[in-house]
Amino acid sequence: MTATPTASERLGAFAASLRFDEIPAPAQHQACRMFLDAIGCALAAWTEDRRKAAIARDLAASFGAAGRASVVGGGATHPAIAALANGILINAADNDDTHKRALIHVGSAVVPPALGVCEERGLDGRELITAMVAGYEVTARVGMAVMPTHYRFWHSTATNGTFGAAAAAARAMRLDARQAQTALGFAGTQAAGLNAFFETGDDSKSVHPGKAGMNGVIAAQLAALGTTSPPDIFGHPKGYLAAYSAEPDAAALMRGLGETWEVAQNGYKPYPSILASHSPIGAALTIAARDAPDPGAIDSVAIETYATVKSHFSSKLVDTTMAARLSVPYCVAIALADRTVTQAQFQPDRFRDPAVRALLDRTEVIADAELTKLYPEKFPARVTVTLRDGRRLQAEMMYPKGDPANPLTDEELIAKFRANADGVLGAAEAARFAARAMALAGETDLADLTRPLRAAF
Repeated sequence: MTATPTASERLGAFAASLRFDEIPAPAQHQACRMFLDAIGCALAAWTEDRRKAAIARDLAASFGAAGRASVVGGGATHPAIAALANGILINAADNDDTHKRALIHVGSAVVPPALGVCEERGLDGRELITAMVAGYEVTARVGMAVMPTHYRFWHSTATNGTFGAAAAAARAMRLDARQAQTALGFAGTQAAGLNAFFETGDDSKSVHPGKAGMNGVIAAQLAALGTTSPPDIFGHPKGYLAAYSAEPDAAALMRGLGETWEVAQNGYKPYPSILASHSPIGAALTIAARDAPDPGAIDSVAIETYATVKSHFSSKLVDTTMAARLSVPYCVAIALADRTVTQAQFQPDRFRDPAVRALLDRTEVIADAELTKLYPEKFPARVTVTLRDGRRLQAEMMYPKGDPANPLTDEELIAKFRANADGVLGAAEAARFAARAMALAGETDLADLTRPLRAAF
């Protein structure tokens, strides 16, 4: 009797055997969008959080490693080191993509190892797309298998992203099925990243995806060298599902594999803040545009939404840019105060402004049981502004802009990229890169495509 393959075996075989022509055209296109958005977010780090960008560059340089993998703004190095630096850069301004059911910024964990290994091996755009899709499909399924209880302590991008990084690296390195399975075993035993950053907005949040990408490359390299790892990293009683989730859904690991393409469900952020803030921001901006309330005349702001926002993203300890990005009350307060939400709204001059702080003090998050039932299919929020004269202004949003149900168009995504690249790449260079990235399958020379990214910014 032949034993039923484990999830580790099947996911390893999927990553190793995936071919470009097997990926449906919409999924291929979504991979191009993810690549463009991730690179744009990395470029934006050099203008929006130059301190963190310099740390990523200097950290990579400190290893003194030779290689052909690009560091955005920092030359070339070994793929594992490039994945570390670029993951930090992509997540630095918290403007990177999200798979909502797995709650993972997949691009920051998967694009850097896929790109780095493909560059190192001289592969083309079709191979890069294939590696990114292999990594995405694995990442999303692992995330869905351990959520939502995983999120009590663990940063999903850091932990679940490590598996996708390993799958992407394994595919780019052309490992066989057994080696890819071994890489997943190493991914599971390296996966880490705690949610302790939520209140402080410290740098560990952005280090997490970088470390996930680095660990993924190391996992694939170990497998290629013939090392061994736990063969059933997901199903073992002391394995990943048992350790990282109170209510794991093992079936999610294989559900629709090779038929339902999770990369098609990728979402893109129009606002540089935590995804949980985007429906509240959208509702607040609706009120601001429709009713134009004077911030000084606002008595209170109530944000009714799903329970995770209250438990994870309701801090008012906004003393850093990242803390502001992670605070839903702040995001709503600044949307009402400024009637726009861009990178400028997360700079110290705004979150330290006394009028903004006063409005923040009057803004509260309320966990609503009925709205919680709609999550994660929807990211619902209802914002109610009560004025000092007693009037109540209200708006709600179920699917934030950028969600697969309310997507950014290609034109909007390209506009986001060009805004992120502004001040780093010239306008003409940014336009050329965007056009080539959106047609990535036709790229035969990745080194030429990424050459502008390696300049010192």
